[in-house]
Amino acid sequence: MRCRRRVALGNLMLALSSCERMVTGINRAWLGEGPPPGPVAPPDGREIDPDFHLLSRASFGPWPGDLERLKSMGAAAWIEQQLHPESIADHACDLRAERFESVHFSAGNAYEFRKPVLRAELTRHTLLRAMYSRRQLLEVMVEFWTDHLNIDLEKGDCIYLKPSDDREVIRRHALGNFRELIRASATSPAMLVYLDGQANRVRAGSNDKPNENYARELMELHTMGVHGGYSQRDVYEAARCLSGWSFDRNRFWALNQGKSFFRADWHDDGAKTVLGHDIPAGGGAQDLDRLVDIVCSHPSTARFIAGKLCRRLVSAKPAEELVQRVAAEFSRTQGDIKAMLRLIFASREFAASPAALLKRPFKFMVSAMRALLADTQANSALLEPLQRMGQGLFQHPTPDGYPDEELPWMGTLLWRWNFAMALAANAQSGVRVDVLGLRRELGFAPAQWFAQLVGRRPAAQEAAVFEGGDEIRAVGLILASPAFQRC
Repeated sequence: MRCRRRVALGNLMLALSSCERMVTGINRAWLGEGPPPGPVAPPDGREIDPDFHLLSRASFGPWPGDLERLKSMGAAAWIEQQLHPESIADHACDLRAERFESVHFSAGNAYEFRKPVLRAELTRHTLLRAMYSRRQLLEVMVEFWTDHLNIDLEKGDCIYLKPSDDREVIRRHALGNFRELIRASATSPAMLVYLDGQANRVRAGSNDKPNENYARELMELHTMGVHGGYSQRDVYEAARCLSGWSFDRNRFWALNQGKSFFRADWHDDGAKTVLGHDIPAGGGAQDLDRLVDIVCSHPSTARFIAGKLCRRLVSAKPAEELVQRVAAEFSRTQGDIKAMLRLIFASREFAASPAALLKRPFKFMVSAMRALLADTQANSALLEPLQRMGQGLFQHPTPDGYPDEELPWMGTLLWRWNFAMALAANAQSGVRVDVLGLRRELGFAPAQWFAQLVGRRPAAQEAAVFEGGDEIRAVGLILASPAFQRC
């Protein structure tokens, strides 16, 4: 019996392996995932090419051929196309990333899966989307809002609920309207469980006090910022507005399965005052919408979100003038995310900021693999280095999400260097690259690797390290270099 099981398991693994090789073959032969037709021309200037700079920020790094494609379109047209991801065919990525069943299930139905399956499929789906999607700006913003509305898979039932949150909250609204994003998050089962919203009940005739956990994070982390001007009384009143919203995994009747719901008998329906705005008694479930309107329209929210976007996309210390312009655009458009991104990418401050940011581990890994046209199914062997670098997907334990600051990542540089050298040498488990074959297909000289990967010619000191000797080792050193670590 054991022998038969081993044979069956072996046959299953062989079938899966063959299927994965087939996907790669189809994608590269017919769906445009392979190298571009004809040679490429690596940037030849002493400064980072402006279009390369745009790709380094508005995507997870250039895929071979992306720079040439952007130049032929023009930066403004490329940005506009990326701001409308529905207009971009993404069949090759879909073939790789959409085969994970659990990412499509509702919050209620996801309980049919085991936790390790849910964890593996969500993280693999996320990495493959960042790696292969042609809708790169969407994926960049998915990562941004995932941090902004952080949910740790390891708390309570969040592992069952985050796949639908990723799909219905983050991905649906990543390039949409900020107010709609926050409204969707406020009633997301995953957020209700993560920040104890499902336990926020104030029953008539009892001494219940509202649970303030989500109300506090809504103001401090999701909208106004820690110095946004709210008081402890505002947090308490906001928690009263939110009382009664809940999630119950056992509520399976009719169309309610896997959805949050409002319990009027748990809601404090009295009059409330939040940030100077009076909310009359008797509002019921609509108190939540009134609260979301108040906090999303507050001037502190415009400034907080503008600053956070500028820190992620422009500079760790963005110019005050830029933050003010983005905040004004937030207010003018009532939180239109596309409008803010257009302003940021067209700004002189963005143009003047090449190499101003340290890549976080996820971006470093994905950009290195994209640059070398890597073939991966994002299995656990590939996710392990990301864990060692300190950015395991959906695992940040506190609600503030993974940091943008450089200092927290400095202690993990050794793991980056190890990954870079292993990737270039095709010695990293879970991913395949062919440095020499790729260079021949792209048609540039070995000495041009630095410009291809970094976006500019190397300085004399850099060239002395990278030029000559073993080409594969040189590529690994470039990926490990300070120049590639920045974007």
